[in-house]
Amino acid sequence: MLPRRLASYALVVALVVWANGVWGQVRTLRKGALDDDSKFTNVGNIGLTVTNYGTFGNGFSIPGQPSCEYPLGSGIEHVFDGGLWVGAKRADGKILVTTGAVDIASLRDVAAGFEFTAPDSVEVLPDGSRKIVKFNVTRERSSLFGSRFYHPQAISHQDFIADFTDTNRYVPVVETIGEDKYLVDGPLIPQHTPMGLVVHLETYAWNFPFADAFVILNYRIKNVSGGPLRDVYVGLWADLVVRNTNITPPRVGAPFYQHVANGYIDSLHLAYAFDYNGDPGFTDDGLYVALKFLGSRPAQNRTTYNAWLFRNTAEPVLFSPSDDLERYQKMVESLPRSVIETLNDGPGNYMTLISTGPFDEIPPDSSINVVFAVVCAPKYGSDPNSADTPRNKRYLVTNAEWADRAYRGEDRNNNGVLDPGEDINANGKLDRFMLPTPPTPPHVKLVPGDHQIEVYWDDISEHSLDLVTGKPDFEGYRVYRSKVGEDLPGHDLLSSLELIAEFDSVDGIGYDTGFELVRLKEPVSFGEIEQNPLTGKEEPVVYRYRLVNKNLLNGWQYAYAVTAYDRGNPEENLPSLESSPLVTAKRAIPGSPPNEGGKFKVGVYPNPYRVHAAWDGHLERDRKLYFYNLPPHCEVRIFTLAGNEVDRFVHNAATYTGEDIQWFLKFGGKERTFPGGLHAWDLVTANDQAIASGLYLYTVEDLDTGQIQRGKFLVIK
Repeated sequence: MLPRRLASYALVVALVVWANGVWGQVRTLRKGALDDDSKFTNVGNIGLTVTNYGTFGNGFSIPGQPSCEYPLGSGIEHVFDGGLWVGAKRADGKILVTTGAVDIASLRDVAAGFEFTAPDSVEVLPDGSRKIVKFNVTRERSSLFGSRFYHPQAISHQDFIADFTDTNRYVPVVETIGEDKYLVDGPLIPQHTPMGLVVHLETYAWNFPFADAFVILNYRIKNVSGGPLRDVYVGLWADLVVRNTNITPPRVGAPFYQHVANGYIDSLHLAYAFDYNGDPGFTDDGLYVALKFLGSRPAQNRTTYNAWLFRNTAEPVLFSPSDDLERYQKMVESLPRSVIETLNDGPGNYMTLISTGPFDEIPPDSSINVVFAVVCAPKYGSDPNSADTPRNKRYLVTNAEWADRAYRGEDRNNNGVLDPGEDINANGKLDRFMLPTPPTPPHVKLVPGDHQIEVYWDDISEHSLDLVTGKPDFEGYRVYRSKVGEDLPGHDLLSSLELIAEFDSVDGIGYDTGFELVRLKEPVSFGEIEQNPLTGKEEPVVYRYRLVNKNLLNGWQYAYAVTAYDRGNPEENLPSLESSPLVTAKRAIPGSPPNEGGKFKVGVYPNPYRVHAAWDGHLERDRKLYFYNLPPHCEVRIFTLAGNEVDRFVHNAATYTGEDIQWFLKFGGKERTFPGGLHAWDLVTANDQAIASGLYLYTVEDLDTGQIQRGKFLVIK
């Protein structure tokens, strides 16, 4: 059973998170199926849900899980849902299109348009029943040594691997009989004629600052129909939307979706959408989301772009396709240039489709490979959002070009051939999905104290080698800190970090500060054992550098990150590369150390406590005050003036991290450090009621010595 306050928090979340009605029906329908929609990228700065039934995004139907959030933690969503489309002609000339997802209008039949399902892994028994041998959930792997998903064959910092098929006419559903599980036919998938496809999907995401705003979707599409598929087109469809869900919840309905404008950059194979006039000031003054075609085997250089209005049946060009013939035509022919130019002149509820083809033929048991990317970016410069100028799109173009570079890998000239000098890892084959690497990020430790936080880091970055050049090119460290109050709604962690210190090697590059100001005379260790990313072995972390950041406000949360950067590579036309601040970012709260022996008076701050103070959240349960100068092991009891006990809790300095307070669950991140003498209280009684205005008494009993201290505090609402 959840603790009382955590259970209440879960109830609040369940009540405030909106799930679109039809998407909820689809999720309920698929609940007993083999489908897995629990995975989402979180290693970089984009949170994209990836499923094993041909879709991405989640229709905002999974509480606490992003659909396509960028920047991560901001609440700004960019995709309602999307999916793979494959269109082809059978040998008999019939045109079929299999869709992972289509216009949500088609969800009136609950499952129409959701035509991929998780594959069967079954043993067919003599009675014809299908016993499940293996659940084909989405798998995860990582190239990061320190990750619990580390795998030597991983491509990126976070790979997702999924398989799905269009061969089922019915949604496969799990039925449990005794201890065994069987596959049975669930509801009919309406309007679905299987083409005979099996799809293997791998998605790739990185934490590098120059590559943390896109997710690559690598599809291998196999023909298992028994006959040839001709004039094949492959597309990526999505309902793109850029709105801040903290400001405008999706439950408001149509107005949520009608404020994006669209565009297309033919030279980049890039279809994009942006916030035209939806949440001014709350979407980082303009954000972009795009679908990009990266490449294919056999090679295709042609893409088509189409967009249409949601549920529209009247527009002669921007109509919503309702059958396979109309969908195939949308994949074959782009919108006229004159129409494309009107799409960013005003907002609308547009659907987006980018396709490539035709692939002349996929013979039986043969495959093609098609690669797309979902790319996000902030607006550049100060031009109005609605202007959609080339200046506005500068970051979008940069991120799209990095996605291209990741896809090309060793193929520097993009000719599809491994030319002399391109075989970086000397394995004799052309490898894609490779990026130049900044130095390995250091391990970071925060030690909070009274009005200060000590930031420790190790020197592992100085021994890393660049993946592309194979040479060490470490140059220096940068230390970042968040500003006070930027951990509340409307701020994401990355954008709140500001550079407070920089130290670089003395080599004629940069400031030549050296490291003596922060180098410890003697290395220190806090008993932590971590996997060394250079050796792959579990080793003690030895910290060799320390920065003491003073004059901080006690009780306020600060985030710190230490990055390592390199010298750049002029031969490759690469600027200096820096590790991601998100990798090492940790939070700490300065305050009093453990009060050994009761030397200091226990107190409360702020006192008086006023609601709607700067560090409050937006809800009744998002409040907190602090008891400070607490003994290492003590019990705190709170009373009304009449002597009625309001609440009590036990404080343990060695283990306390604020896990019992909703404020820290929402705004405190996954890793935070408290000073030993500080404990937060959420102003909620033991009976799960918010306390009223008034004067309150408290006692603090040192459980090691029996000493008791008393005090009082005032709450003003």
